[in-house]
Amino acid sequence: MDFDLLIVGAGPAGLAAAIRAKQAARAEQREISVCVLEKGARVGAHILSGAVIDPVALTELLPDWRERGAPMTTPVLENRFSWLGETSCYRLPGALLPPAMQNRGAYIASLGELCAWLGEQAEALGVEIYPGFAAVETLHGPGGEVLGVLSGDMGRDAGGSEGPRFVPGAELRASYTLVAEGARGFLARDLERRFDLRRGASPQKYGIGIKELWRVPAQKHRPGLAQHTLGWPLDDATGGSFTYHYGADRVAIGLIVHLDYANPHLSPFDEFQRFKTHPAIRPLLADGECLGYGARAIAEGGLQSLPELVFPGGALIGCSAGMLDVPRIKGVHNAMKSGMLAAEAVCAALARGRAHDRLDAYPEALRLSWVWRDLAAARNVKPWLSRLGTRGGSALGALEMWLAAFGLAAPWTLRHHKADRDSLMPAATAKRIVYPKPDGRLTFDRATALAHANIAHDARQPCHLRLTNLDIPTPLYDAPEQRYCPAGVFEIAGEALRINAPNCLHCKTCDIKDPSRNILWTPPEGGSGPNYSGM
Repeated sequence: MDFDLLIVGAGPAGLAAAIRAKQAARAEQREISVCVLEKGARVGAHILSGAVIDPVALTELLPDWRERGAPMTTPVLENRFSWLGETSCYRLPGALLPPAMQNRGAYIASLGELCAWLGEQAEALGVEIYPGFAAVETLHGPGGEVLGVLSGDMGRDAGGSEGPRFVPGAELRASYTLVAEGARGFLARDLERRFDLRRGASPQKYGIGIKELWRVPAQKHRPGLAQHTLGWPLDDATGGSFTYHYGADRVAIGLIVHLDYANPHLSPFDEFQRFKTHPAIRPLLADGECLGYGARAIAEGGLQSLPELVFPGGALIGCSAGMLDVPRIKGVHNAMKSGMLAAEAVCAALARGRAHDRLDAYPEALRLSWVWRDLAAARNVKPWLSRLGTRGGSALGALEMWLAAFGLAAPWTLRHHKADRDSLMPAATAKRIVYPKPDGRLTFDRATALAHANIAHDARQPCHLRLTNLDIPTPLYDAPEQRYCPAGVFEIAGEALRINAPNCLHCKTCDIKDPSRNILWTPPEGGSGPNYSGM
């Protein structure tokens, strides 16, 4: 199958790129073929975010998005920021927050629902979207240029042999390929190595976001309230929580744990469950009902961790590159804008009759855009948090953002010194953490939580979590994959490491945090994984 433009990933970046490509071509009275490949069973099935969305990019892409019925109907009406102690809650004055963190003009919404809607807008323009197909390999020409991707086989058995329902993967070729897989993407990881795209960049930094969707009684629901907290329960890590009220009775609640924590006994999943028991949070969820659960990694390194964005035949866009604005906890608008700029560069190259070249116009345009200005203003926040912890890092990060608000940039750019997997201390020297047992109503164990993720996974397929060493993990860190995985994928059974691949949420934390570099996340059969609804 041949296309002018192939996009891997039907997230906000990929769909914005597809729409913009069609718009730009039609503005020049041309038609181009655009294909979007999506590993989820449907558009939005693997999409998870808070989410408070800045509509600036959506307005540039589709100025009449309100009239078109975009699922963004709850504007942020109240913005709260608090510091939690174990039983206390101190609300910070809003005047202390930098303007960029005020959420003025933003909307609370389900990113999965927004992507499903964007998919409809793209298809109306003639974009071909193929859900249920995972890209497992890039195709290359004689000079190394990217020619497209290979989709994964379907119907292989656990041993890798062709089963009775076997269907081989397909080659999808294109003049240009945009990679929009999200944080720690499989193809992006390979392309970074192949083309040395991380040369000169700081190591990428990550966090894991764990989220639940709740239905709460009307008397407790405050549509338009966006609440964030720092502090408890994260004594051994940096990060923070979010609680967003939207729709008729929905509350999105979650915890982001930065993955450069040192204590191997820490469990981000259990920290989130513990967070819900705080006196400031428990009353909101009491008498409520948990409707959804999920987790995903987010790229937090900022501007200094961006790789080279282009390679012969394509580019990295959105969170595949790392466009998250860490202090704002917002990346959707940046991801969309990066996709739009890349699509414009593709259309310009195609108009000149070029194919498989470097899209150097894309990073140049990005540097001149508001995306770059926003990332530059917040570039030192994550390094300060890594160096000084939550209190000191937040204070200095906020100070720099205030300076940026007045047009004064800090004269330094702090670098990240090591990858998150290199931050763990030996288990024997780390503080043991004992988590309370879940009550099954407010707090859950992993198995109960996974029931809310609607996972579909054929256990007969080959295991997509590959080990470079089949021996039991070294006891130095007490097998931390048992705890950092939010889905209970990894268990120690006697002298062996058991992998429960059907539990996988595709968050890719194992690929990021494993200190032995032993676990490699690869895409399973297309359509496998969570089937999020309203997340």
